[in-house]
Parts: sequence; C-alpha cells; structure tokens
Amino acid sequence: MVFFHLILTDDCNLSCSYCRGRVTENTGEWGGRDVEIDWDLPPDLSVDLPSLYSFLGKDPSACLTFYGGEPLLRIPLIREIMDHAPVGRFMVQTNGLLLQDLPATYRNRFDTILVSLDGTEELTDRHRGRGTYRKVMENVQALIAGGYRGELIARMTVGEDTDIREAVFALARNKDYSFSSIHWQLDADFSGDPSIGRFREWAEGEYNPGIRSLVHDWVESMESGEGVLRWYPFLQPMQDLLLGRSSPLRCGSGHANYTIMTDGHIGPCPVMVGMKEFYVGHVGTSDPLRLPRVSVESECTACTHREFCGGRCLYSQVVRPWPDEMKRVVCRTVENLKESLTAALPRVRECIRKGIIRESDFSHTRYNGCEIIP
Repeated sequence: MVFFHLILTDDCNLSCSYCRGRVTENTGEWGGRDVEIDWDLPPDLSVDLPSLYSFLGKDPSACLTFYGGEPLLRIPLIREIMDHAPVGRFMVQTNGLLLQDLPATYRNRFDTILVSLDGTEELTDRHRGRGTYRKVMENVQALIAGGYRGELIARMTVGEDTDIREAVFALARNKDYSFSSIHWQLDADFSGDPSIGRFREWAEGEYNPGIRSLVHDWVESMESGEGVLRWYPFLQPMQDLLLGRSSPLRCGSGHANYTIMTDGHIGPCPVMVGMKEFYVGHVGTSDPLRLPRVSVESECTACTHREFCGGRCLYSQVVRPWPDEMKRVVCRTVENLKESLTAALPRVRECIRKGIIRESDFSHTRYNGCEIIP
C-alpha cells in the first residue's frame, strides 16, 4: 500500500499564527539552506483527473489523503474524486471549519479525519482566530451524530505558550467531545526568528518535563483499565519498543507516503511543495508501486537514536532551518521522548502480562498523516 497526499488547493480560510500568519513577521539572519522552488505550480489542483485515476488504479491498495491549504474549500472536487477514483481508503486533513458542508454520505466514507485543534479553547483561538475552537467542536459533534465511525484525530501544533499536558488533557477529557486519538507537532520552524532563545527555555524547562509527565499519565491509564489511548507520539514508538523493531522515517515521507502536487508532479512530503530536485515522477507517467525512495545524507544518518526517531523530518534535513545549537535543542526533545518511553516499557509489559491490555492494542494505521516524532 502507498499513501498519497493530494494537494487540492493552496488557499486557506484561516491565517494561523504559526503558518500563514508568520509570513508577515520580521525575520532574522538565519535562513537555512536555499532550495529551488517551482513557483509556477498552480494554486489549485489542475491535473487531468482521468490521468490521476489511472495512476492511482495501478495500486490496488492506495490510500488518498486530501490536503491543502484547506482541502474542504474544494468540496465539489472532493466529491468528484471520491465518486470516481479507484481508491478504497480516503483520509482528510482539515481545520474543521467546513466539515458540515460536506454531506454525511461523503464524510462517513473517510477512514481517518485529522482535525486541527491546539488544546484548550483559549489557546486554539489565540493562534487560529476567535471562535474557531467552538465552531470546530460543533462540527465534530455533528460529524459523530451523523454516523461517522472512522478514526478522528485531534492534531495540535504546540509552541512556547503551550502547556503540553494541559493541552492534551483538554482534548482527551473534553466535556463536549473527548478525542482518544491525538497527535501534536512542535512549532519549531523558527528559521530567521531572532527570538529562538525562548524556544530553548520552553523546550528544556516546560515541554520535556511535560512529556515525561504525560508518558506517566498514559501508562497509568493502562494500569487503571482505560486501555491504550491513541496518543500518536507515544503509540507507534512504544509498539516498536515492544516488538524490538526499528523504524525508517516515521511519517513515511519518501518511502511509503508521497505527495501529489497541484500540477501532477509527485514529491516525498506535503511540506516540500515545489521542491523540484526532490520530485520522483508525475501521475501521467509514473507507476505508484515503483516510485524512487527519497533519503538525505545528514548527521541523522549516523545518529545513535535514528532507529527510534527514523530521522525525524525529511524537510528539516533538506532545508536545515535551525542553527546547530538549536538543532540540538530539537533533537533533545526526541531523546527525552525515547528516554521517557523506554523507562515506561517495563510497566507496559507488566500490563500486558496481567492481561489488562494486549500488544495488539497498539496497532494503528501507519503513515496516516501523523508525523509521530513531534
């Protein structure tokens, strides 16, 4: 099976502070490596749809994830593709504001829906706009009431104003709807940001201790009979620790997960839009089961934690958005995660031995849009 992100549009109905809102900010001197970008990419999907269907049809198990921008700005196109593409599994990554505009007959066909929320209402609205949290939660409630039975993942962006434990529990113990599936990603793309010192203080003084506390909470929930909560930065690495299994790049980019650009070119990662030197083909001429693997030689190649981390992020290995001292801070968050999960491993094994949980409880869809390593 190959997973594909299909970019439907570059447009978005939000201007989140860590995404499009950052474009207007002043930048400092650090800019990382320059990468040639194809600025002629159309803003909306313009590929010939029969060619797309023919390409996808060559993989009998292909999984297609609608991606943007905000993909639900292109609802007629989503319906067209879901009606005609020879694909058995669909997913979508969305900010959730337009979920109610997609008919339930389509919503309920999604294997997985990833909805962007940042934890508490106050934190979400601070970064995404006033009223965003309440509107998204209303749509989530309507989604469930409308019969959705797939996996619903809350996908958080966390940064220097995030109390990670509070943010996770705000979604896992929500009075309106509690997410059993949660993922989070660090807002660590501070290329050119002169205030990166604040990130170091937060990561070392708040985030890393918060992760250690959350791992304890996660295992405690197993011991108390709640089962294995699907907190993705813990779920997949713990499964591999139990099995004694190493992992390639955990998001799948460049080996199991590829991205179809708006003009039909294929790249390894949805963040690496327009990076022509990393294109691996085109839907009009390529075989989805024979796409080249993409990897980058970097310090990650020889790192002692690579079998756990997988390399963290292909994009960051290419553009190198951090000065060396800040890369160390980011990598330390990975080491902290590994240390915390490894320390918890005996408790998890004991839960399995007692029959409180099963090893199979850690099973999940790999490469479902969760980067895994925050």
